[in-house]
Amino acid sequence: MNKDNKVYDSIADLIADIDNPTPMVRLNERINPSREIDMYLKLERFNPFGSIKDRIAKAMIEGARIVKGQKLVEPSSGNTGVALTALANAMDIPVEIAVPERIPEEKKILLRLLGVSVLWEADDQLCPIFPNEGARGLVNGILHGSEGSRYVNLNQYENDLNVMAHYRTTGPEIWKQTEGKVNYFFAGFGTCGTITGVGRYLKEQNPEIQIIGIEPARADHNLPGMKRITGLRGDLVPTILDSSVIDHTLEIEDDDAYRTAIELARKTGILVGPTTGAILKGALNYTQNRSGCAVVISPDDAFKYTSLFSPYVADAGKLDI
Repeated sequence: MNKDNKVYDSIADLIADIDNPTPMVRLNERINPSREIDMYLKLERFNPFGSIKDRIAKAMIEGARIVKGQKLVEPSSGNTGVALTALANAMDIPVEIAVPERIPEEKKILLRLLGVSVLWEADDQLCPIFPNEGARGLVNGILHGSEGSRYVNLNQYENDLNVMAHYRTTGPEIWKQTEGKVNYFFAGFGTCGTITGVGRYLKEQNPEIQIIGIEPARADHNLPGMKRITGLRGDLVPTILDSSVIDHTLEIEDDDAYRTAIELARKTGILVGPTTGAILKGALNYTQNRSGCAVVISPDDAFKYTSLFSPYVADAGKLDI
């Protein structure tokens, strides 16, 4: 393996870390008109399987005790499932994935392309509230069934390695890439590993850094991978969330998220998913009358969501962008 020449022994070696960070791009004045804010988009699509979930998939698999004859099983809105399956393929570990029926068809196709032995589809919200419902409920049923011992569930909602992956890589990357000048960090709520791990690391470097969480404006949303935390009972919030590192929470409507993602594509050429659109919309709103350096996490790209974007771009004249 010769990293200097971009030659690797395994696809897993391409997953971002402090020595091989995902890139950050400064947003131009067409999308960020403020002269007082330098805003950067951290593009997690440059991980080998296309999303920020590559980081946690690697950390969780490496930290698991999987014996011969066992399978991985995981509920996922798509990105974690894709990353886990791709890495498991490289390690010759069989995988079964449970997904909400409402995730984009593109993600289901990718999982089937990767050869998921069983793709369970559940009729539920994109990010279920209760651990006994939908995709999470299917996995719980498998684990507590007669053949549960044949399965290993990495459980991204409760696995501390989810947080540590971002504490050890994403956070240090942002600190180094901004030369310690970051003032604001924006991320969405999902499993809450990103905002907790990055937030914890950045706060340790500078307690004045503001950590801002973005959530859908309503529980019944169309932003895959995101979760509405506000209003949830404490026992339903992902256990890995450390709310002490979060300074503010902002709500974003679906339409605003999709339109912001489309606006970003048309004004900068950067293609992102609707979750990035939501996070960026929150960042633009929050920093209007502020100054400093802001970093916006971009979990993935637009290519897994073309079917979801379709209604918004079918009549481009109505977008007013």
